[in-house]
Amino acid sequence: MKGVQLYELPLVEDMRGNLSMCEFGRTVPFTPRRYFLVFDVPSSKMRGAHAHKECHQFLVCVKGSCELVTDDGMCVKEFVLDRPTKGLYLPPMTWGVQQKYSADAMLLVFASDYYDAGDYVRDYDQFTELVRIRDQGRRQ
Repeated sequence: MKGVQLYELPLVEDMRGNLSMCEFGRTVPFTPRRYFLVFDVPSSKMRGAHAHKECHQFLVCVKGSCELVTDDGMCVKEFVLDRPTKGLYLPPMTWGVQQKYSADAMLLVFASDYYDAGDYVRDYDQFTELVRIRDQGRRQ
């Protein structure tokens, strides 16, 4: 899958409590401009179901678990985020769906850009058409 990457984040164990971390620009391939938390999602509901034209994202389920389905227009892959030492990088033009949230799930998302409604592709058919046009341009 183009660009989507699962990261194992460092775990520092200590008798006072454990710590997991990442460094933007090192561990994560961009510097975030915003973050948001997704929580209290009923397990039967989906979140996401869109792509971003320019924005990069890095997702960590800091509590509980959830499943992510990613699609780059050519390949579909599923990931489970079930501990705070796993992070998933989504480059631009990756369709992402988050689902099967555990009751206690808390998903932390870092985004490379401020919120911009115009950056979202919310229609899957439009997404696949944009991928087709992009890939045709790369072959020429």
